[in-house]
Amino acid sequence: MDENIVRFFKEKIMKRIIKSMENKYLIPALNLIEEVFTKHDSEKEGKMVRGLVEEIRSKKYYLPELELITTDENDNIIGYAMFSRFHIEGKYENELLILTPVAVKTELQRQHISKELIECGFEVARQMGFKAVLVEGDPKNYNPREFVTSKDYGIIAGENIHLPHESCLMIKELVDGSLENISGVVDYSFYTSLT
Repeated sequence: MDENIVRFFKEKIMKRIIKSMENKYLIPALNLIEEVFTKHDSEKEGKMVRGLVEEIRSKKYYLPELELITTDENDNIIGYAMFSRFHIEGKYENELLILTPVAVKTELQRQHISKELIECGFEVARQMGFKAVLVEGDPKNYNPREFVTSKDYGIIAGENIHLPHESCLMIKELVDGSLENISGVVDYSFYTSLT
């Protein structure tokens, strides 16, 4: 990760440090993810999201420099965000990322930890040459980060993706005008943990 980005975020958040994944954090990050999603939703959801992270790490779409964590002053993981390569209909995997999952220790939520992780991820992704980021979630959480409904750009959810509303599949340009050349049907079938 670029030293200027790291310095900027260290100064900005003082006791919290954002960094790319390191071996010593691999298992603690999985534990945090499972705990957060279990508390927020269910034990089944916690295990599924943990399995998804393990699966992404094992595939060619994994980018360790974009698996980001926030640690506290005691080097404990308190936040997590993963950006990984993503393709639509076999195209765009060198231009498009998906942001999933994002997790913050339950008792520390609403303190801008996820916001800082996501913003850092955008900057690292731009430096790596990626053009756009796809996310599925609550628009209230992602619209402030300049995500818009992906359908507006001709990027639609496939029949196996069951969204509460079409606005829950969103995309953000990292480079102005980059979505003019990206469109198609989103499908998660290459991840067995999601099927």
